[in-house]
Amino acid sequence: MADALTTQVSTEGQVMLPKAVRERRDWTTGTRLVVEDTPEGVLLKEAPAFAPTDPSSVFGMLRDLYKGEPKTIEEMDAALLEAVAEDFKRSVDPDR
Repeated sequence: MADALTTQVSTEGQVMLPKAVRERRDWTTGTRLVVEDTPEGVLLKEAPAFAPTDPSSVFGMLRDLYKGEPKTIEEMDAALLEAVAEDFKRSVDPDR
C-alpha cells in the first residue's frame, strides 16, 4: 500500500486533495468527481463525461430514421470506403 496521505476538512466542508494524487489521476481544476459513501470510507471517482444511456433508447430510434432494406456489412464497408475516397479527393483537389 502506498504511503498514507492526510488532509483536513475546512470550516466550509472542503477537502484539499494532495498534489501527488491529483497528478497521478490527472485531476485538474474543474474536474468533476462523484462522491460515494461506502462502508470502508469515502470513494472519489471522476464523473463520466456523459450520462449513462440505455442502448434500447438509442438503437430503437434507428428504425424510425431509416426506412430502406437493411444493409449488409459488405455494403456498409463499401459505402464507407467510397466516402473516404471522395473526402481524400476533395482534400487533394479543393476545386473538385
